[in-house]
Amino acid sequence: MSELAQRHQAVNLGQGLPDDPAPAPAVEAAAAAMREGWNQYPPPNGVPELRRAIADHQRLWYGLAPDPEDGILVTTGATEAIAASMLAFIEPGDEVIVLEPFYAAYKAGAELAGGVVVPVRMEAPDFRLDVSRLREAVTDRTRILMLNTPHNPTGTVLDRREMQAIADVAVEHDLLVASDEVYEHLTFDGREHLPPATLPGLWDRTLTISSAGKTFSLTGWKVGWVSGPPYLIERVRSVKQWLTYCSGTPLQYGVAAALGAGGEYYRESVAGYQRRRDLLVEGLADIGFTVRRPEGALFVTAGAEELGVEDGLQFCLELPERCGVVAVPNQALHVDSRIPRPEVRFTFCKEVSVIEEGLRRLRRGLKGSGPGRRSAAPLHAPREDDFADGAGPGGAPVGLAVGIAEAPAVRAEREPEPHGAKLVDQVAREQALPEQEATGH
Repeated sequence: MSELAQRHQAVNLGQGLPDDPAPAPAVEAAAAAMREGWNQYPPPNGVPELRRAIADHQRLWYGLAPDPEDGILVTTGATEAIAASMLAFIEPGDEVIVLEPFYAAYKAGAELAGGVVVPVRMEAPDFRLDVSRLREAVTDRTRILMLNTPHNPTGTVLDRREMQAIADVAVEHDLLVASDEVYEHLTFDGREHLPPATLPGLWDRTLTISSAGKTFSLTGWKVGWVSGPPYLIERVRSVKQWLTYCSGTPLQYGVAAALGAGGEYYRESVAGYQRRRDLLVEGLADIGFTVRRPEGALFVTAGAEELGVEDGLQFCLELPERCGVVAVPNQALHVDSRIPRPEVRFTFCKEVSVIEEGLRRLRRGLKGSGPGRRSAAPLHAPREDDFADGAGPGGAPVGLAVGIAEAPAVRAEREPEPHGAKLVDQVAREQALPEQEATGH
């Protein structure tokens, strides 16, 4: 979608690339590390200063106490942490439950490991967890509950009742929980983020994943992390070492400095994003979209059905030329992305002037649209090069995991293999993969 934005000189309200500047202490610390010579491989689990900063952050905000020595692993963004976690714990035919719609990397990671994604759909317009659907989704093959709160793309922040239901299911069925919390500091209207690992019975079975990208406007640095009990982190580390091994030594020092920011930084960030959220929500509603005010994250899911739209993918492919605006079709964030859906995703992590210009273009380009006037035929059929870097809608690999013409995932026909001992005991005993030698590449 970013390529379409460039092709048509469109306002990009699709991709979550923050316009806000990075914190000055982070940039200065990274630059100082470069000048001081910290430009070679760091320890494979991350520089000690960053691991200690992550541990301090988890303790300060949530009362969690991951061990900075062996309970924290620095990764090349949260996406690598997700992929390494899937590859570490999923065997062919194992199932991963996701809350649908979902960040496309969950499906790609699960399928790279030979797993099957099982969606638990959160329905418009409220996008809340249906606990009965969650329970029905669990089978003998279920291995991981993949969570995301605050949630991309809907903006839902899972509350204590929903989280307790998840904990009950995970403990009852001996499941691993992988929790993507990259928007943990972006909750609005006084809501609080509740990490699953804080609930009774979940610490021993939870991988907590986060990153500096969205919190500190450092998406290009690609510095993320996963924390949890050492016997889970060791499994993830044993896979991660064969993916990137390590990355971004001086940038890790910068993120350590950013994590030391006081509470005022987070309060100002949230207040600024909340104002921009309200601007985008009210503008989209005025144009005719059906809009739910997001509780967290950086996106607004807007229904375009009142504008005569039935197929969000076609609508989003039209928008750059028709209106000069880019959005992301939510149907690309479902297991079966072939089914037309009217919801589209806009982001508000842009300057106020950019959001206002995007709304002005949408208002002009969609004037006269409505239930009696169906969206125009697509200007062209979807092509692979409509999505940057050979990626599908939302950045997912075309033909790999979530291409727009992909068939829905189907549960494997083979008989499930028993998991054997309880998960926690089993993982603690299993031998890690061989160590990678610290040789150059």
